[in-house]
Amino acid sequence: MATAIVITFVIGYLLIAFEHPLHIDKAASALLTGVICWSIYMFGIDSLVPAGSIPEWFADKIGHHGEHEAYTKTFMTEWAVEGQLGHSLAEIAGILFFLMGAMTIVELVDAYEGFSIITDRINAKSQVTLLWIVSILTFFMSAVLDNLTTTIVMVSLLKKLIRDHDRRLFFAGMVIIAANAGGAWTVIGDVTTTMLWIKKKITPLPTVYWLFLPSVACLCVPLLFISRYLKGPVERPEHVSHAHYKKLKPYQSMLFLCLGFGGLLFVPIFKAVTHLPPFMGVLFSLSVMWFISEIVKHDMDQETRSSTHVLSILKKIDTGSILFFLGILLAINSMASVGLLKQAAVALDTTIGNKNIIAILIGMLSAVVDNVPLVAAGIEMYDLPQDNMFWIFLAYCAGTGGSCLIIGSAAGVAAMGLEKIDFMWYLKKVSFWAFLGYLAGCGVYFAQIWIASTMGFTP
Repeated sequence: MATAIVITFVIGYLLIAFEHPLHIDKAASALLTGVICWSIYMFGIDSLVPAGSIPEWFADKIGHHGEHEAYTKTFMTEWAVEGQLGHSLAEIAGILFFLMGAMTIVELVDAYEGFSIITDRINAKSQVTLLWIVSILTFFMSAVLDNLTTTIVMVSLLKKLIRDHDRRLFFAGMVIIAANAGGAWTVIGDVTTTMLWIKKKITPLPTVYWLFLPSVACLCVPLLFISRYLKGPVERPEHVSHAHYKKLKPYQSMLFLCLGFGGLLFVPIFKAVTHLPPFMGVLFSLSVMWFISEIVKHDMDQETRSSTHVLSILKKIDTGSILFFLGILLAINSMASVGLLKQAAVALDTTIGNKNIIAILIGMLSAVVDNVPLVAAGIEMYDLPQDNMFWIFLAYCAGTGGSCLIIGSAAGVAAMGLEKIDFMWYLKKVSFWAFLGYLAGCGVYFAQIWIASTMGFTP
């Protein structure tokens, strides 16, 4: 039955990859894949839940006493639905609410024309120059915010800077790579580095010290190659004046630009202070912006008030991308619940043994399946001290390896929905350069280790 889950996932993955030739929306394929994978799990529950895998707290919770008591099918079903699916759904819901909140904040800033303050000041005439500006800005923003939020903001900005959609796709591809590379060298820039930090496997300063240069290499190598595709001047979108129906004052645009960026920057602070998940911080920032919007718009005319109302903005959210995210995460979590990802991690450790190669392979595998359960499995594989070089290297690999495929990271999935990027287009035009950047970062990391060792410093 476990094989059937893997086959279903592969078929669903292919349907997503060939979305445009098949004319089947990727959200439909992802949702169907996720539901079928969990259904197969439930039909084969007897063989897919090994004895001893259900924690004692759950047995005590539902009155199943006795550590060695035989598992009944009803008991295993309750564990799969309440313990595993319920836990997975809580994690997925947190990601989706975060995504919806961040998208709404960005759309609200855009409704108040806050992004025009930035785009009017980016005067790059050359496409190559603009690509470097956008990539570097994304790289450092992602380190402070996170790769998902940064991608949403930067892709929205690109729509204001570049008219041609096909040309803009190259910029969006670089935004994905830059966001993932930037998120890898801080403990708040990517969900996997944050998870390793929370689990007390890494600390902030060693992570920055060892991973900054590899992350720069991971960005610069694909940036150099993709720059070759871009020639000529930037063609800006025609500026459409909204004066005939939007009567916004300059301070209102600046206010909501500051509120938007400040609200997103506040999310990691909110998490550190309250210990609540990031989506709570996003919802807090959104509610504050909503509250202020209700106050500010009292002196607006009816048309402007309607176009800046949050309920109207919510209709612009890409629901298809959110449903796609839901489906693909459900499918991946079904494999994690069965133990397939854990088995894959153990198999790598048994057959290869070299921890650095294992970290590299986990990073490459994270381009296909979600990096969070892979890193969770990796954490359980080894009992190594805090800031061991394996944990730091794993943070880099898991954070940047997802760039090799567009659905390999949250940043890629967000960009895919916002810009309607085709899976096969990304595979042909960006994936190879992203992979070279990934390997270049690994090379820089090993070079740092070698230099440190020759100088008598043992990492």
